[in-house]
Amino acid sequence: MDDKVITMAKRKRIVLIAHDNRKEDLLAWAKYNRGSLSGHELFATGTTGKLIEKELGLKVFKFKSGPIGGDQQVGAKISEGEIDFVIFFWDALKPQPHDVDVKALLRIAVVYNVPIACNRSSADFIISSHLMSEEYKRQIFDFEEKLGDLGAF
Repeated sequence: MDDKVITMAKRKRIVLIAHDNRKEDLLAWAKYNRGSLSGHELFATGTTGKLIEKELGLKVFKFKSGPIGGDQQVGAKISEGEIDFVIFFWDALKPQPHDVDVKALLRIAVVYNVPIACNRSSADFIISSHLMSEEYKRQIFDFEEKLGDLGAF
């Protein structure tokens, strides 16, 4: 089946998300990578966005907090081709009241072939990749074109 190509510009659209127990870790990572992040367009869910703006002095577009719809807003932007990758420091050891939203966000990132880092190591590998400063052609399965062939999901 044919893929659809979405070109990521040199200036990436990056979403930063962290559960409460991981916010300090994400903030430390973002401070360390402030220079790299400053060259891109930043988005974040609620409190995480406020913290990053305050501590790093960078402009951040803020979605709602995750538990009240922010994760779903991010997923919608991914499906519309408006997000290039996600850094999501999630707390894998503590149940979240919005676990279904988290799973939906992770699923939509995979469906749309959006890079998603769920820990510091994977975030380090993504942010330090030479692809961060280049255009990148991301291929996704063209669901809209093939929906008729596949029937209803």
